[in-house]
Amino acid sequence: MHEALFTLDHPANEPIREHAPGSPERERLKACLAGMAGEQADIPLLIGGREVRTGRTRPCVMPHDHRCVLGVYHEAGPEEAALAAAAAREGWREWSALPWPERVSVFLRAAELLAGPWRSRVNAATMLGIGKNVYQAEIDAACELIDFFRFNAYFAAEIYSKQPASVSGIWDRLEWRPLEGFVLAVSPFNFTSIAGNLPSAPAMMGNTAVWKPAASAVYAAWTVMELLREAGLPGGVIQFLPGPGRVVGEALLGEADFAGLHFTGSTGTFRALWRGIGERIERYRGYPRIVGETGGKGFVVAHPSAGVDALVTALARGAFEYQGQKCSAASRAYIPRSLWPEVRVRLADTIRAIRMGDPRDFRNLMGAVIDGEAFERIMGYIEYARASADAEILAGGRGDASRGYYIEPTVVATRDPHLKLMEEEIFGPVLTVYVYPDGEFEETLALVDRTSPYALTGAVFAQDRYAIHLAHSRLRHAAGNFYVNDKPTGAVVGLQPFGGARASGTNDKSGSLLNLLRWVTPRTVKETFVPPALFTYPHMGAE
Repeated sequence: MHEALFTLDHPANEPIREHAPGSPERERLKACLAGMAGEQADIPLLIGGREVRTGRTRPCVMPHDHRCVLGVYHEAGPEEAALAAAAAREGWREWSALPWPERVSVFLRAAELLAGPWRSRVNAATMLGIGKNVYQAEIDAACELIDFFRFNAYFAAEIYSKQPASVSGIWDRLEWRPLEGFVLAVSPFNFTSIAGNLPSAPAMMGNTAVWKPAASAVYAAWTVMELLREAGLPGGVIQFLPGPGRVVGEALLGEADFAGLHFTGSTGTFRALWRGIGERIERYRGYPRIVGETGGKGFVVAHPSAGVDALVTALARGAFEYQGQKCSAASRAYIPRSLWPEVRVRLADTIRAIRMGDPRDFRNLMGAVIDGEAFERIMGYIEYARASADAEILAGGRGDASRGYYIEPTVVATRDPHLKLMEEEIFGPVLTVYVYPDGEFEETLALVDRTSPYALTGAVFAQDRYAIHLAHSRLRHAAGNFYVNDKPTGAVVGLQPFGGARASGTNDKSGSLLNLLRWVTPRTVKETFVPPALFTYPHMGAE
């Protein structure tokens, strides 16, 4: 055990590299993209530090060119899930007893590797594997994941330093223990940083994890797993277990050592997992921690005093960056009648200027949606709008899946504020707009609040300070991340902790100390230096 109190300086957010023409980072990334696109990866499971190949393989393809196979990954089944749980149980013995500076040093080293020699590789895997353009990959796979590693290490040190007061003759202490068992980390396809954070945040606090990545993002996730191994993560701390969610999840939820769920994904899947945990509650050694960030229906509500330039830019970026495949994306907008004619024209002009295509062409803002299932679901919403008497497609509306899963940036105007495109999460490049009378701003805020079951992100645009205050008050529970005169996407670790409530999750705020507190279970220790030797009290000396 170290005989010192170690501290960490407050980290700074990782600077974004612009990859401008002629820059060294651009050339490195271009070379990495070409090299990785020409290789065929064979991605195994990782159980107790050992690579396992089941022979049950599925391809990793580029969303923007689904004929191009980046490699194959091996699928886990119930047997491998049981082995992973056992490996996590065994790994917990040493990892949970390791002093916290030794644990977080692994992730601080991973941050340095990612900021340096691994940056282009992880960015390239994100661009090729899940279809992000260069900027979206940089702010996600590089900057945000680096920030998660550095800030979580700092937050861990801050948690361990929190101790209770003691009175004379007594020493009170608080011990921050890891959970007694393993954490199941279920990650989404759309953010490499979130995928890396879900297993690593509990691991920093002394837990072991079983990581089940999204099937459509195994390629990028495996690159992060390789980075962690290079950083010195011991075998058995994080088990890498791609496979069918229902099969793997069912097997792991049945383990008595299941101690927690760290989840990002759909609301339906999260509810099913929660239900499964409840049905098995008597099997577990303790009550599992359940942490989840799920769906969203990000809103933008504009006041008549809003600036049109900023509003149009926020709608275009918020709705269409990364093809709208963000739970925080601007998916519904409420525009006053006085601003709508100008907003409509300017938004249509902006959309016409958006380039779509292969992310290896750095001129493209948008790429393809993640897979065929997503393509069909999103196009289903567009066709519903096309057939509706209460909706009009103002821009876009076409899709082509012949080579890549491409859907045009689409704007729908509706006369019905409860059209299903205003209420349901689409998770694609579709923005639906409702135009309201200028004098009904307060009523529109009430409409925004009650329209959707989600409460993740939202934004208000106004120059009128009274209008901003009113929106801030009326929409208090409508968004866990609320933006004033900015798009509802792009939360930064350590600055805007991310998460929402209602149907959007447990609001445990990734990128903050609040999330890490969920992965420890404190023990209070009271030491009395001179304990009493008699059972009697002074008041008992006389009647």
